[in-house]
Amino acid sequence: MKLLTAATLLLASTAAFARPAPLVSIPTHDDFFDNIAAYCGKAFEGKVTVDNATGPSSFAGKKLVMHVRKCTDSELQIPFHVGDDASRTWIITKTGSGLSLKHDHRHQDGTDDVSTMYGGHTVDAGFANVQSFPADQYSKELFVSQSIPQSIGNTWQMYIYPEKFTYRLIRQGREFRVDFDLTKPITPPPAPWGYKD
Repeated sequence: MKLLTAATLLLASTAAFARPAPLVSIPTHDDFFDNIAAYCGKAFEGKVTVDNATGPSSFAGKKLVMHVRKCTDSELQIPFHVGDDASRTWIITKTGSGLSLKHDHRHQDGTDDVSTMYGGHTVDAGFANVQSFPADQYSKELFVSQSIPQSIGNTWQMYIYPEKFTYRLIRQGREFRVDFDLTKPITPPPAPWGYKD
């Protein structure tokens, strides 16, 4: 009987430890995440509204489309198409200590670009409609290795309101912003490079 009781206790304790830890979050992060997820499956056209870089822009004259393509309880995949260039996907992830934004860049054959998975992590509560993602350490080291140390100061921001979604990049002396009209869904584009429909 003692042996049976010990075995039962061992199984019960193993089951208790096998449960994954909960993915904790705070209301503003959850609400921001859910506000974007509400558009899952839909695509929207946008336009550059701020770009203070000198020289010609690679976005000039091209159709800009964001597609809230795939949504789970902890991750959003949002391809950003620039004309025929389907190399970019924004990935927003609940991490248990906030939200992460990563830029997944692929070549047309699906292989990783040398500059991929850069981004940042929230450092404060933010708001249900606005979150900021200062560059993380991986990104800073990547920027230095690619001889673009000015990007170390990057902060990416996303805004989500009933009529508009905004992607914004800021750092000292630099601002880039694209606004997408959420009132006019368009036909979703094909899967981004490296992903499957």
